[in-house]
Amino acid sequence: MTLSRPTADAADASGPIRRPGTRRAVAVLVLVTLAALIPLLGPSAALHDTGEAAAPGVGGIALLRAVLFAALCVPVGELFVNRLARALPGAPASGPPRSWAPYAAGAGVLAALGLASVVSTGNLVPHSLAQIDVGGLYDSRDGKLALVEVNAFLAAGLCARSRHPATQLWPLAAVIVAEALRAHPTTEHHPLLGSGLTLVHLTCATLWAGGLLHALRTLRGWGRAEAGAALLGLYARVAAVLLALITATGVWSSLRRMPSHTILDQLTTTAYGRTLLAKVILVAGVALLALWARIRLSRAADPLTACSPARGEVAVLGVVVAVSGLLTALPLPIRW
Repeated sequence: MTLSRPTADAADASGPIRRPGTRRAVAVLVLVTLAALIPLLGPSAALHDTGEAAAPGVGGIALLRAVLFAALCVPVGELFVNRLARALPGAPASGPPRSWAPYAAGAGVLAALGLASVVSTGNLVPHSLAQIDVGGLYDSRDGKLALVEVNAFLAAGLCARSRHPATQLWPLAAVIVAEALRAHPTTEHHPLLGSGLTLVHLTCATLWAGGLLHALRTLRGWGRAEAGAALLGLYARVAAVLLALITATGVWSSLRRMPSHTILDQLTTTAYGRTLLAKVILVAGVALLALWARIRLSRAADPLTACSPARGEVAVLGVVVAVSGLLTALPLPIRW
């Protein structure tokens, strides 16, 4: 496998030109549609026969949260991989591919505005602009955190278009901190511990998913340069540490919400548990794809054949992001 495209001469000799770009576009469209349908249609399947009641507009909230997570992954991954690429000797002079960070920031602003409008109405879905109380956001902890996320994505977009795009790291970090605090209200048992676990979990997840996406985009621009395999290998070593941290914080957070003697039952009888189980299975599949890519990278005659399972890994990670958005919108399990 190579990253080069077929030339016109080769196409004339062997028949009509194949259009891998069209196939990729269709595949991306299908994956984006699937990622949107999971949070929209997932609540009904997750809540079926559980006896639990979903909050109003849970599907829309889950979709907005998934978009927000994806908007975090793209710029954080770009900053991460660009830093790795600068440390490689012999990297091609072409530099990194065109940044998607400004578009991600725009999507993040829209998602954060949608979530803030829900918070402003007391966690009810507004049906008109008159129902949105912007001033009321300053009166609650969740409202202030929602405003932080809106302003942080706006600042990140401005930084991404400036001469110093690396400065967007700070507003993006503010979004991650706000999400970690939002996920653990002060009424929770040891909320700071929960926020700390979510902070590490979300940071590592954005680096892993966003980093792999940008690494593959960078390799596509570099072609068959030897530095491509080195970049993928360097990313893989860091990703192994990220996966370990994601697993540790995910297990700890789950045990805090579902005690060990009830977790097996709640994984199948509660909406939160079912969605969490689906996420675990997907992450296990991602780990297997990552292992396959690592084996190809170290043993194959052409290390860049590792890009094939890595692309599959990115696709499944996109589904994981969608499931994560759904997970944040479902009712929390009962501590028995």
